[in-house]
Amino acid sequence: MAGTPHNRTGWLVFAAVALAAVACDLVSKAWIFDRLGMPGTAAPIDLLPPVLRLQTNLNEGALFGMGQGWGAMFAGISVLAIAGILGMLARGTMRADRGLVVALGLITGGILGNLYDRLGLPRLAWHAPAERVGEPVMAVRDWIHFELPGVIDWPIFNLADCWLVIGAAFMVLATLRGETEPQPGDDAAPPDARPAR
Repeated sequence: MAGTPHNRTGWLVFAAVALAAVACDLVSKAWIFDRLGMPGTAAPIDLLPPVLRLQTNLNEGALFGMGQGWGAMFAGISVLAIAGILGMLARGTMRADRGLVVALGLITGGILGNLYDRLGLPRLAWHAPAERVGEPVMAVRDWIHFELPGVIDWPIFNLADCWLVIGAAFMVLATLRGETEPQPGDDAAPPDARPAR
């Protein structure tokens, strides 16, 4: 039943993971944008030169910069995705799988973190190019830049992107684990081990 402690625990774990994920994402974005300002206005912070640096960036697309200029569409998709996740969790069997609940919590936290930015809630205004100066920013704040010179220059990303990828990986693992777990009746004794009648 929906009111049992077991089922309530599933909702609590999901909410705790999602809230922690979105909080870490939004706090980290606020900190780095306060520290470095808008993109191109301050030198990046080199953590592990030349592989890892912190620099601000605004992304009007989706995960890792894909689909530039489709921010409104991605915002709508985000709302639908959250509704779908809540619908999945409404099923008690989903809430009983702790790994799946954590995965969905991470994905929800990632979606909410980037949706917050896409809705313009940070109250940023474009500083460039000239024709956009002063317009409200409806773009995701990114700040982690990974690069292996001559090998890969990964699009700048944020913690919300990390939660989405990690959550998706956890979902795959949870699904594989479910497929390999013994089903009821699989542990029955083989015919030759059963007592003779």
